[in-house]
Amino acid sequence: MEALLKLDQDIVIWLNQGIGQVALLDYLGYLLVSDYFIPLLISFWMLGVWFWGKDVPTRERNQRAVLRGAISLGFANLAILVLNQYFFRERPLAHYELANLLYQPTDSSFPANPAALTFAAAMGLWLGNRRAGLVVFALAGLWSLVRVANGLFYPSDVLAGGLIGVAVSGLVALALRLIE
Repeated sequence: MEALLKLDQDIVIWLNQGIGQVALLDYLGYLLVSDYFIPLLISFWMLGVWFWGKDVPTRERNQRAVLRGAISLGFANLAILVLNQYFFRERPLAHYELANLLYQPTDSSFPANPAALTFAAAMGLWLGNRRAGLVVFALAGLWSLVRVANGLFYPSDVLAGGLIGVAVSGLVALALRLIE
């Protein structure tokens, strides 16, 4: 366990070294790490997928995928809310001298809520439309990486959040099949 914590610390510190070196990269980093940019990109992407398709069966399949992603996102948020009642881990910013492009959150970093939400949405979408889901997986991975680099999360927080999101999405997909 101690080796994992040391690896978490080393990765965060290594990634954080680049912040403050190049103003243009810092601006891009701020844009990517913010609470709004990537979630809005994912939302607009999912909205586009809702209407995407040359024929009715394709559009219906895409709409089911978007609906599955949205429901998964909601249940992943609920799962993290419950888990945060039992687990609390301070963020790397609280322990190390790190550069920060964003505000300093005070809630638990474990498991990472943004990773759980975005990976749940990505998996839900991927189960119905592989290409559309890959775009959201890429955005989820990018958002998670820049949040680790900014010192908001440890890599294990993001990994746990992502796994929770994917698992919740799988359960939602199973439940929706049973309901149908």
